[in-house]
Order: sequence, then structure tokens, then C-alpha cells
Amino acid sequence: MKQPNILVTGTPGVGKSYMCKRLAEQLGFKWQKVSDIVSEHGFVEEYDEEFECPVLDEDRLLDYLEPLMQEGGNVVEYHSSEFFPQRWFDVIYVLRCGTSLLYERLQARGYNERKVKSNMECEIFQIPLDEAKDSYRKEIIYELQSDKDSDLEDNLKQVCEWLESWRSAQEKKS
Repeated sequence: MKQPNILVTGTPGVGKSYMCKRLAEQLGFKWQKVSDIVSEHGFVEEYDEEFECPVLDEDRLLDYLEPLMQEGGNVVEYHSSEFFPQRWFDVIYVLRCGTSLLYERLQARGYNERKVKSNMECEIFQIPLDEAKDSYRKEIIYELQSDKDSDLEDNLKQVCEWLESWRSAQEKKS
């Protein structure tokens, strides 16, 4: 049976990497860390000096990911979701974080004030959640809190329960 593809999205600093690392280890899925793929393969159109980050070449990235996504068994991590094809994902998890904690995490990363402010606004105005809701079926989107270690454990448990349910449904179909 082909494994599902999972998207983990959210504002930078909410814990996507940590969750994806644990999911990949626990489930045996392939971790597709989009930022690393972009850097490794040069899928960049330009560099944004203001926000100190590369501007993604979405077409080249999607062309690269397409055959991997067709195989299934991927956990994809990225702070944005709207440009990924709907057909790629069986479930989407949007991680959220309290703003005071998020501010501390972004400061610890050494982000400049403008970048911190922009990311804080993204979290406050729930941009990643709204992007997901505008781009995918509502019934496959789950919002998860990611403030404490216990939240991570609860979130991992929820994903594992979802996977069991998904596998059961697939078996009934075949």
C-alpha cells in the first residue's frame, strides 16, 4: 500500500523541523525539508535583502518534488503551502505557537527586527492557517499548538492516530 504524504506548515519558529524530524524517524517517512532542497539545488530566483532570505523558484521546486510525491511516504516541511498541488497531500498540519514564545525563538535565531516583526505578524494574523484553508479541503487540515515538549508528544500521537485511521480506510477501499 502506498503511504500518504503529510504537509507540516506554519510560521518560522513554531517547531516544524523538530516535528518533521520526529515524524520521519517514527513513521519511516522521507523528510522533505523544502528550505534545504531549495538551497541544495539552487531553486532560487533572487535574494530578498530586506528580509534576508532567498525568493523561491516554485516551478523548479515543484518539478523536482513531483516524482518524490508520487511515491508517497513523505513528510514535507515549509512555511508556506498555497503553491503545492492539492493532489500531493493526504493531510496538512499547521503548527501554531504563542506569540511571546515565538518572539523568543525568532530572536534566538538572530533574525533582524524586520524579519521578526514580519513573522510575528504572520502568526498573529494566522497567515499559514488561512493559506492552507484557502488551498486545500478543510477536512484534511489540522491546527496544532506547538509551545511545549508535551505539545509535540501530543501532536505526534495525533498524527500516528490519523495514520492508523488513514491506513484502515485504504484497506477497506481495496
